[in-house]
Amino acid sequence: MKKTGKTMAVMACVGLVAGLGQAREQIRIVGSSTVYPFSSAVAEEFGATTEFPTPVVESTGSGGGHKLFSQGVGDNTPDITNSSRKMKKSEFEANVKNGVGSITEVVIGYDGIAIAHNVDNDELTLSIDDLFRAVAALVPVDGELVANPYEKWSDINPALPDTAILIYGPPTTSGTRDAFHELVMHKAAKKYKELYEPIAKKGEYQAIRDDGAYVDAGENDNLIVQKLEKESHAIGIFGYSFLEENGDRIQGAVIEGVSPEPATISSGEYPISRSLYFYVKNAHLGVIPGLKEYVDLFVSEQMIGDRGYLKRVGLVPLPADQRAEVRKNVAEAKALTAADFE
Repeated sequence: MKKTGKTMAVMACVGLVAGLGQAREQIRIVGSSTVYPFSSAVAEEFGATTEFPTPVVESTGSGGGHKLFSQGVGDNTPDITNSSRKMKKSEFEANVKNGVGSITEVVIGYDGIAIAHNVDNDELTLSIDDLFRAVAALVPVDGELVANPYEKWSDINPALPDTAILIYGPPTTSGTRDAFHELVMHKAAKKYKELYEPIAKKGEYQAIRDDGAYVDAGENDNLIVQKLEKESHAIGIFGYSFLEENGDRIQGAVIEGVSPEPATISSGEYPISRSLYFYVKNAHLGVIPGLKEYVDLFVSEQMIGDRGYLKRVGLVPLPADQRAEVRKNVAEAKALTAADFE
């Protein structure tokens, strides 16, 4: 009975996938707003230089993309999801539960989380602790956790500007928000372990203030750039590529004495650095026209190499040996397993 059940499940999956090519001719990509500019650039090149249609790329946020991707296989589900963080164990388990049995993780390069402000402002130097105190819902004051009382940057540190704290940042669906939690909120909270430990299991140290100082700006990072141009005292949080593309309008804050630059991001010296990814649904390879070819183009030296096109739009390249490993994994359609999340 068990064998028969498994056979029927496989046949149903095969039947579903078999209809993909007839139902949809375009590659469908969802996910991270940070990876979106890179994925869109590859999609445009792919559409212009091959016989295949230009892929459809949607900016849904990393979390939103993983949710759509994990709904199963079939022409109503995405082929690829972009992500500015690694897939979570719970997301992998959702894929397995819904029959997405084989997924290849593709690392495309490095990115830094930029803390940006208007280009006409004086240089801004912040510590991780400064950032944490600016955005956290609960902060340590005189040995106790209290609701965030800071209204101005100078309230946190007299050396900082005497201006109101106004931060346009990513929403909860964003991989940038997840990375910010890990690289800023979690790291800063460790300094006050005795205060945060009682609430750490609930993740309350990651809670962002909701009194108007932090504004959920959605998944369109270009809108944040526009706000920083108009509101000179505002701060924006987004991927380095948007800083690179808009250097005539905005500048990056110095974090822990380090400026966000390709060299400091790739070396890890810039303290808010991370890797960028996309995930491929292997059941759609060979069924959705051009999917394999698109992935091959994305990981080519033409795109992610030291002199690749994506470097010109803000991607920080991986070392050559890591790029070779990425291409090997793609060629073999290397699938994630539960062990990768242990």
